[in-house]
Amino acid sequence: MRQKFHIDFVKNSKIYFCISLGIMLICLVLNIFVLPTRVDIQFTGGTIVKYSYKGNLEEKKISDVAQKATKETISFTYAENLASSDSNSHLVSLEFTNSKAISVDEQDEVTEALTEAFPKNNFKVEESTSVDASKGANFFFKCLAAVILAAVIIIGYVGIRFKKIGGLSAGVMAVVALVHDLIIVYFTFAVFNMSLDDNFIAVILMILGYSVNDTIVIYDRIRENRRKMGPKATTAEVTNASINQCFTRTICTSITTLAAIGSVLVVALIYNIDSIISFALPMMIGLVSGCYSSICIAVPLWVHWKNYSDKKKAEKDKNKKSEKKSDKKTTSKKTDKKSKSDEKKAEKKPEKKTKEKPAKLLVEEEPDFQEEFDSDDADEEEIGPEDEIEEDEIDSEDESEE
Repeated sequence: MRQKFHIDFVKNSKIYFCISLGIMLICLVLNIFVLPTRVDIQFTGGTIVKYSYKGNLEEKKISDVAQKATKETISFTYAENLASSDSNSHLVSLEFTNSKAISVDEQDEVTEALTEAFPKNNFKVEESTSVDASKGANFFFKCLAAVILAAVIIIGYVGIRFKKIGGLSAGVMAVVALVHDLIIVYFTFAVFNMSLDDNFIAVILMILGYSVNDTIVIYDRIRENRRKMGPKATTAEVTNASINQCFTRTICTSITTLAAIGSVLVVALIYNIDSIISFALPMMIGLVSGCYSSICIAVPLWVHWKNYSDKKKAEKDKNKKSEKKSDKKTTSKKTDKKSKSDEKKAEKKPEKKTKEKPAKLLVEEEPDFQEEFDSDDADEEEIGPEDEIEEDEIDSEDESEE
């Protein structure tokens, strides 16, 4: 694929990380000290009653009358009634923030108070919704379980599909980028003072799909370029080439989607449709965040992890080689010592045999020779002059016989 851009995303990754962390810290401070999170009754439980009325009334007067009619705290939302043909028709939604659903009698008291205070404006109940707190919590945990299950499936899919480039780590980094996007979407709801409702879950699931799609496209390009560029190319070089090749495609896809959702947001803002605004605005910001996280967060983070794991692996291999060398040296030293000791023993053993055996023989034979010599000397000493006379006589007899 033709490469139009030559941006070093891996080298500038720390800048991208700092930008994301800075935005999150600013939003966190605003959420804690300025704009607390609002949670809809779909999660907390409570009651919403929606009224329609005609004419122009001050919103503060309507709020004061409804609040005096009940002991529960109420939050108000005003909008135009687009379902009515009368352009002078309006809607007001009363949200009872108590976790318990209010009774029908309490709703009737509020309705009577509004009709008595504004008899000419024709207040009517358009919709009434009550949610038990336990059901709201159950719904929230089910939505959370759906998000977690989607993240696990993504890790498994990326791990199997991109096994040749370290699929499991690639899947984990893709999910880290998704968490980044979800945090940005959450802060969008908090900063723009929108309550967390079913639109929040819908936006999250939509962002999961768009962000993962961009990340998988880049991973697929990395796998192809790794085969083309060969093992000599570093991971950073392959990654930068792949992101630059996919950069135009990712930006064009995101701009097209933003244009479609932006047109819906403009219409919702013109007609003040809160339910559409609370979906379209976070969706647009989430799309921008998803495009940014795929290019600048997920893939560079995977490169850093890949380099770190390769270094660890190289260090382990070096340690193993050094251990093998040391083992060989110790074994060679031991064998040298054994051979030297065996040679010394072999040299010493024959000397001992030749020296010891003759010594034993001499010691054993010396007494015999001494005894013979002593017996001969004794015999010589015992021969006297008489024996000599006898020998002379024998000799003379022999001569006479001859």
